[in-house]
Amino acid sequence: MNPLEKRIQYKFRNSLYLAEALTHPSLGHETQRHHFDNQRLEFLGDAVLQLIFTEHLFERFPTLSEGELTKMRSRLVSREGLKVHAIAIGLGEYLMMGKGEESSGGRVRASALADAFEALIGAMYLDGDLESVRRFVLREAEPDIENLLHEPVHVNPKGRLQELLQALSPRSPTYTIINQSGPEHLKHFEAVVHWDGIELGRGSGKSKKEAEVNAAINALNAERWKVDGEEGDADGKSGAVDQGNGKDFGNNSGNSPNNRR
Repeated sequence: MNPLEKRIQYKFRNSLYLAEALTHPSLGHETQRHHFDNQRLEFLGDAVLQLIFTEHLFERFPTLSEGELTKMRSRLVSREGLKVHAIAIGLGEYLMMGKGEESSGGRVRASALADAFEALIGAMYLDGDLESVRRFVLREAEPDIENLLHEPVHVNPKGRLQELLQALSPRSPTYTIINQSGPEHLKHFEAVVHWDGIELGRGSGKSKKEAEVNAAINALNAERWKVDGEEGDADGKSGAVDQGNGKDFGNNSGNSPNNRR
């Protein structure tokens, strides 16, 4: 077993699945040659994670409503949630990527880590079976699942929004009161929250704090930062190539990752 396999407690029978999961798309962009990358496995891994968490939450919390279960699952499969798991297993150290991506912080970028974690799940599923993946995922996610019981999603919307955004950038959201009306004893405030030049949401309330909280809730529901973030992830994919990036992921023997069952 290589160090990553030891950490996840899973030995790949076909190490090419692992190689594919660890290959960032920037490597192919820089070489201008065909390389497999982890985007297809990311697609598969996302679906596998959704299934595992959906089934687990359904069975574990029989009294919760559909809406509550959906919110819990959304937090477990969110970009920042998956990034935490990727960091915990040291996944960024093993990614193979172009020099341009690496020099721009690709090994610690939330999107790259979350995508690689999903790809790793997809690779484990193809190489093994759903039960093997389930054991790994639930073992890694157990602390987060426990925390969900004590941290309802909307207890602290402003904190939750900041947590989401700082997984993408060190910049914090800013809140501005754009209007206030009504007599002194019955004021009405309107707030807007911006981040990185994007208006994320608006809210109103009987106090400035309430207006800002409602703006944060509106932003969490709208998720307007996602389109901008996805466009930003496409940047930084030019420069010299270094195919030696990333730690050794094991023996390359086995069938091609394209020969899937």
